[in-house]
Amino acid sequence: MSSHVSKSLSRVLALAFVALAPVALAAQGSAKPADKAAPEDSATKWDIFAGYSYIAPHGTIVTNLGGSQGYVAVPYTAITGGGIVSVARYFNRFVGIEGIGDVHVNSGESQNPWVSPKDDISGGAIGLIWRYPTSDITPFVHALVGGDLVGGPYYQPDTWGTAVTAGGGMDYHTPLFHHRLSIRIFQADYEYSHVNFGAGIPGGRANLNIARLSAGLVIGVGSIAPPPPVTLSCVASPTTVFPGDPVTVTATAGDLNPKLTAVYTWTGTGVTGNGTTAAVATGSLSAGPYTVKGEVKEGPKAGQTADCSATFTVKAYEPPTISCSASPSTINPGDSSTITSVGVSPQNRPLTYSYTASAGTITGSGTTAAFSSAGAPTGAIGITCNVTDDKGQTASAGTSVTITAPYVKPIPHASALCSISFDKDTKRPTRVDNEAKACLDQVAVDLQNQADAKAVVVGESTAAEKTPKKGKHAKQVDFAGDRAVNTKEYLVTDKGIDASRIIVKTGTTDGKTVEDYLVPSGATFETDVQGTTAVDETAVKPEVRKPLGEKPHHHKKAAPAAK
Repeated sequence: MSSHVSKSLSRVLALAFVALAPVALAAQGSAKPADKAAPEDSATKWDIFAGYSYIAPHGTIVTNLGGSQGYVAVPYTAITGGGIVSVARYFNRFVGIEGIGDVHVNSGESQNPWVSPKDDISGGAIGLIWRYPTSDITPFVHALVGGDLVGGPYYQPDTWGTAVTAGGGMDYHTPLFHHRLSIRIFQADYEYSHVNFGAGIPGGRANLNIARLSAGLVIGVGSIAPPPPVTLSCVASPTTVFPGDPVTVTATAGDLNPKLTAVYTWTGTGVTGNGTTAAVATGSLSAGPYTVKGEVKEGPKAGQTADCSATFTVKAYEPPTISCSASPSTINPGDSSTITSVGVSPQNRPLTYSYTASAGTITGSGTTAAFSSAGAPTGAIGITCNVTDDKGQTASAGTSVTITAPYVKPIPHASALCSISFDKDTKRPTRVDNEAKACLDQVAVDLQNQADAKAVVVGESTAAEKTPKKGKHAKQVDFAGDRAVNTKEYLVTDKGIDASRIIVKTGTTDGKTVEDYLVPSGATFETDVQGTTAVDETAVKPEVRKPLGEKPHHHKKAAPAAK
């Protein structure tokens, strides 16, 4: 018997898990912000319940045991091991249909299986359920009809019988699964069950009054929101008219019930009509604002009536309007521009035009005028276009003409290129070595790309190099000048740059370097780079580049030819 009980309980728990798990996951995965609304705002459409169930059957089965025992009344006892599952589908916030299935098996073996029933009571039923959802709890009652599979004496097979159930309970709502998971605190049901085990031996009939107590979890799926209230909006067209012009007011209703007939009514001065539109006769109306009210009704209940209002204005003749434009809108000093006006009188009154300008001169009295910028300063010049109708009503519009300043070409400036170092070759401290070639090659490329530019090479020397040599016959060397001249020599001799495009200078920086500068046409090097001194190339000659073993010497001028 215990194995039978365990298997039955396992089936109940498995059924509950299978029923709840996918629903819970689906509710969690597909929940939207609207799903978080409180129950009073949006009740669930489906409630799926699974949990534990206890029943206490009261009644006996009168069975024929045969022989000397004859008919014996066998009582039923309470069953503590059970499970229950129900699914309710609601048609609105309060009423729905529900199906219930339960399984209850006795947990003990009978000492006398002939005179003690198995107490296996399981079944299913369907019926109506009524609830009252609130933000925290939902009480409910239900009434169902179905059948029970009831056990008789131990050796008698379980037999189906009819059952009627009535009861109720209360669910407590939790925030889990987006407020979709509730705890069924209790469900208390009364069930009447009638089972006929036949007229054989053993046989008999059982009439049971069963009390069933249940508790468990409820998953809510979907939502049932109350029908939205009817809405109504009105629009008057046109919103501004002159006396005698027609006005039409149109109503647009929302959330109407297609099963009900909507009735429209209109009120207002000069208003006639029914249905969704109304007409307003304005011939007898004086100037001023007016309001038309509309109403739609579907029935006497709240939310089945809505109203709206639309306003329009009857006014006197309107003044003219004008727009103004200049073509071209940007001109050079001394040039002219054409000013064009477009005047409109809503009632087609005769119009005259006039113009003014904040500077310069403007002439014209029709829809066009000529603006002359002679004598006007550069910048935006404001122009006003005026129009007047025969009723003396006026309008103005403005435009502008921009007088541009003469173009001034930007002044070019010298730019620093690369620099080369002479501190590695201590025996030839003014010689351009191979490491300097990459820098000077790029300088040559820059000069080739800008044919009108020049290069300035500024030689530098250290303080020690600048110190005068002592001794009567000591030779003074201009290290900075030599470095600048040798750099120019490489660019002229090795890279083919015209010597006239390269200027050699010395600077005041303490170091064994040459800085290279690119000076475009129109730039003044002495303004951009100050503190340099021109090298006297008649006194400072380039050094002939020879291997380290040879003694370097400078180019000398050829001796004058003998006369």
